[in-house]
Amino acid sequence: MKGQRSLFKTLSLCLLLMVVQIIVGSKSDIDIAKKAADVLKKLGIEYRISIASAHRTPDLVESLAESKDTEIFIAIAGLAAALPGAIASHTTRPVIGVPVSGKVQLDSMLSMIQMPKGMPVATVGLDSGENAALLAGEILALNNPRIADALREYRHDMRTKILQDNQELEGSDV
Repeated sequence: MKGQRSLFKTLSLCLLLMVVQIIVGSKSDIDIAKKAADVLKKLGIEYRISIASAHRTPDLVESLAESKDTEIFIAIAGLAAALPGAIASHTTRPVIGVPVSGKVQLDSMLSMIQMPKGMPVATVGLDSGENAALLAGEILALNNPRIADALREYRHDMRTKILQDNQELEGSDV
């Protein structure tokens, strides 16, 4: 009986949809979302991209935040960047904020890292869709060995690239 429960739990975990919902505050942020999507693809993680504004479409933000098939949110926004906090206010699932650079980039960074107590938003660097996707992968890898293996392979590939670049540099006249 104990073995059957363990097998059932394992099968149930495998059947869960591991979905990352990427939400951009406007169409101008889509290139950063594509960076995140590229990494999620490499890790074999299902994702969706939506455009929703915390101020102009709060009902859509709420609907996306309450979606049952989403495990983690990546919120990409510039200027006042209320989007990650708005999502966090409607869910208990992890929200990763990506501040967008621009004329007033300090505003977007501070609005994500200075969340009020009880409404955490993990924040990565400016325009760093790749790191947001990697952080989402690390969270999902806690319960998914396939994703953990994909992350190890991703890091191994980064290491290999640096070693190759170093070899090329050593062989050049620079």
